[in-house]
Amino acid sequence: MLTVSDGVAAGERDDRSGPGLVRALTGAGWTVVEHRVCADGVEAVAQALRDLTSGFRGLVVTTGGTGFGPRDLTPEGTRAVIDREAPGLAEAIRRASDAGGRGFGMLSRGVAGVRGEALVVNLPGSPGGALEALEVIRPAAPHAVDLLSGGRPH
Repeated sequence: MLTVSDGVAAGERDDRSGPGLVRALTGAGWTVVEHRVCADGVEAVAQALRDLTSGFRGLVVTTGGTGFGPRDLTPEGTRAVIDREAPGLAEAIRRASDAGGRGFGMLSRGVAGVRGEALVVNLPGSPGGALEALEVIRPAAPHAVDLLSGGRPH
């Protein structure tokens, strides 16, 4: 679990999305091994994801940095480290957000992909948007992680 925020990393703002995601993941049966915070920026995100995915088999979700702000570079940092994209997950998150009536899903630049045996998914930074996005991927994530670790459920 990675919260991406200059303000949170500097201790100037509370992390509003990360703890909620940790609770939701734990409640859904996942074991959250680590919840890390990093500043915005391509290299900061890329390095944090390298650290979190190194030798890790499982799901890594990020929250924050997926919008249009000048420092919203989580997708670029994610693309710098993933081996393959998983566009269906990011597309499903955007569709579900747009279906909620607000239409802001189209503003999300979040990506999803694979690094080694880890599935990395960018979620929005807003607490509600992050939890909504997690609910969208929750049914598919265990199957994806199983496949990445060599499972052959078919």
